[in-house]
Amino acid sequence: MTRNTAPHRAGGGRSTGRESDISKFGRLWRSGVLFSDGLLPEGATGPGARPMVRFFVRWVRRPLLPVMRLWRRNIQLRVVVATLLLSLAVVLLLGLVVIGQVRNGLLEAKEQTAQSQASGGFAAAERMADSAESGPSGEDSIRGSRSAQNSGTWLNNLVEQLASSGQGVYSVVALGSENSESPFLGNSSLTTRGPRFSGDIRPEESVPADLRKALDDEPGPHRRYARVYRQDHSSDPALIVGKRLNDARGNPYQLYYVFPFTQEEESLNLVKGTLATAGVFVVVLLGAIAWLVVRQVVTPVRMAAGISERLAAGRLQERMKVTGEDDIARLGESFNKMAQNLQGKIQQLEELSRMQRRFVSDVSHELRTPLTTVRMAADVIHEAREDFDPATARSAELLLGQLDRFESLLADLLEISRFDAGAANLEAAPVDLRDVVHRVVEGCEPLAERKGGRILVRGDEQPVIAEVDGRRIERVLRNLVDNAVEHGEGRDVVVRLATGGGAVAVAVRDYGVGLKEGEAERVFNRFWRADPARARTTGGTGLGLSIALEDARLHGGWLRAWGAPGDGSQFLLVLPCTAGEPLRGSPLRLEPEDSRRKRQQARERQRPAAASVGAASVSAGRTGEGVRNDERVRRSGEERG
Repeated sequence: MTRNTAPHRAGGGRSTGRESDISKFGRLWRSGVLFSDGLLPEGATGPGARPMVRFFVRWVRRPLLPVMRLWRRNIQLRVVVATLLLSLAVVLLLGLVVIGQVRNGLLEAKEQTAQSQASGGFAAAERMADSAESGPSGEDSIRGSRSAQNSGTWLNNLVEQLASSGQGVYSVVALGSENSESPFLGNSSLTTRGPRFSGDIRPEESVPADLRKALDDEPGPHRRYARVYRQDHSSDPALIVGKRLNDARGNPYQLYYVFPFTQEEESLNLVKGTLATAGVFVVVLLGAIAWLVVRQVVTPVRMAAGISERLAAGRLQERMKVTGEDDIARLGESFNKMAQNLQGKIQQLEELSRMQRRFVSDVSHELRTPLTTVRMAADVIHEAREDFDPATARSAELLLGQLDRFESLLADLLEISRFDAGAANLEAAPVDLRDVVHRVVEGCEPLAERKGGRILVRGDEQPVIAEVDGRRIERVLRNLVDNAVEHGEGRDVVVRLATGGGAVAVAVRDYGVGLKEGEAERVFNRFWRADPARARTTGGTGLGLSIALEDARLHGGWLRAWGAPGDGSQFLLVLPCTAGEPLRGSPLRLEPEDSRRKRQQARERQRPAAASVGAASVSAGRTGEGVRNDERVRRSGEERG
């Protein structure tokens, strides 16, 4: 079902361009074009960038893996690093607070000192200007003219006098006011507007323009934080305090006090250096303390972990060394008591298991002698059953059958006792498993014919050779095939062989009642039956699968079960081709191919059905006609669209 979406895309509004950009970026990212310029050679394709990126990520992660592994496994390292980081954060925060307080204190003290010094200088300048303007009443006009002509010299003397007491602490600058056309007059008759200053500063660059404008607009004192530029092209932060005054002739000029923060910066740097040195020592000291403290706690824990591993390995005599009476010592004592009790229980269980194995072995051996006598008598009675009445003859047949089962049970018990005692021996030799499978199939065909089914062999076109104990493997396969026929409900049993990857596999598949959830793990337990109400037509002992599992383990192989209710079951035996080699995989899967195919088909049928129901609401007419009905609904939905 298709739909024309071109008009919708064309009318997307403002978001259309952004969405197209995002989609274009996504296509470039998926295609790898974004990496082609930097990581791929010229002419390479885009998707090749992804392996390059993965290679780069692996190359970056490779040296970090040991560090990450050490970080995960070493609790002492984590605690010490966490302590160092937290200590560093605390020291940095404390340093910032202390430096901020020191800086604010220095600035406040500097402002107060500057205000006091500048106020005194401004008052002195005003007194000098007043004294220069007022002379004796009997003076003639010639003295006034000389005083006016020497106002430049007067201003120079003023700057020198005001700066004489502040050598290295502050500088004095006198600049012309914009409200006066010629405020400064030198020794000559020429009009000058040159600045007067003390020290090595450059006054016109150091005094900000907004401060000069502020003094022209308002004569009151003003202050600014600025940078002072010196004759050697260096600069320092400073506090500038200025005021507009009148000179000896009554012309306005601007007088500034420049207070550099040289001493304050030296004091602040000293505080910073002291705090940094103290912080480093504090962080290192806290790290060392954390390392020592954590070591006292981690060392006993590591000892307990090592002793636990040795206990798990069977060295039950291991104990922790306990010193002191603290919590760690009590932990060690509790651990030792636990290990002692565990050792006693394990020894008790081992002794009980040893006695049980010996009892089973002794009973099995002791029963063989009377069983042989009973077998001889039963054979005589069975051969003479035709001379008996029907009831006695039937009893003779039942007696012989149960004796066969009794002998099989005794043989299985002896075999189990050998496995429990670790006395089972493996006589491995190169064997073609096809011959073993064919012998097993020939022996089980009569039972399969009585059940109404067949035993089919697949994968026997080529040799399947492995180094195994032929007698044990034949017993395993006979048990698996017998169980498959027994529980196959008269359907065919398929035996499949395969080899590859250094392993051989034999799968026995039946289509009977199957296994419920959780029964695939319990099926190998001794004397366990999936359905206790079912009768055994083959006279099994309940130990066959347990012995088969032990035989598989003895070969270094696997024996696993799969089953589903109503879908039958499959047992998979996997063995290494060479005796003693570890298994790396199986040439056959545990779940049968037909079962996986059914599940996949069921999922494929559910997808179009759900899509059709959600899109066209046609589920009301579905009556379970199967796949054809689902397909018909899908086609009708497409035609409607």
